[in-house]
Amino acid sequence: ALGLVSFGLSKTKIIVYTALTGVIEALGVVLGYIFVGFSQALLAPSLAICTGAMLYVVSHEMIPESHRKGYEKSATYGVLLGFILMMILDLSFI
Repeated sequence: ALGLVSFGLSKTKIIVYTALTGVIEALGVVLGYIFVGFSQALLAPSLAICTGAMLYVVSHEMIPESHRKGYEKSATYGVLLGFILMMILDLSFI
């Protein structure tokens, strides 16, 4: 939604577009649940594809954007802190 503000869209359009992306995500979850329900063998490749897509978005879009205007160290520390927190939470639920 913040990216749309820079294009000068009205608040109403921004809310509608943001809500539509949420609807599409919800449909994706339902479709994923249906397809994985057919075969447990699809679960690991499906998660791998999702992970790859998120890594692409983060590495291609978010990291360069976060390193602009002198925020390189803060952005890097944020990524490291997030990774450490993720690993702690992941390993504590085993």
